[in-house]
Amino acid sequence: MAKATRHRRITVALTLTALTLTAAAGCGAVDKALDCVRTADAIATSVDNLQQAVSNASNDPTQASEALDEIDKELGNLGDKTDNADLSKAVDDLRTGVKNVRDAIDQGDATPDITPVTDAAKEIGNVCTS
Repeated sequence: MAKATRHRRITVALTLTALTLTAAAGCGAVDKALDCVRTADAIATSVDNLQQAVSNASNDPTQASEALDEIDKELGNLGDKTDNADLSKAVDDLRTGVKNVRDAIDQGDATPDITPVTDAAKEIGNVCTS
């Protein structure tokens, strides 16, 4: 329940930021900003899914892999649309975190440390809303 509320607050904040950007920027910049916000929201959802999957790893170990696949997909979408140095760094950090978690899972770690993933996802959200 708390995760859903937190996710909802993040989504509202991202939407309000996008609307502010819409009022302050030209169409190309607005489209780019909206893409960033949408992708950041999708990444936040995927990271929430990853957190849940890792905590329930004994029930279904494939959930974590599926959540990582979804994050990779969203990173591909975001990486293709940015020329912002801060966002590129956050995307690279998230990619590294995802790779490390995937490697840990492949090596049999049922509860890998996903802190670098969550930290990088938060940074992407920060960059997209600043």
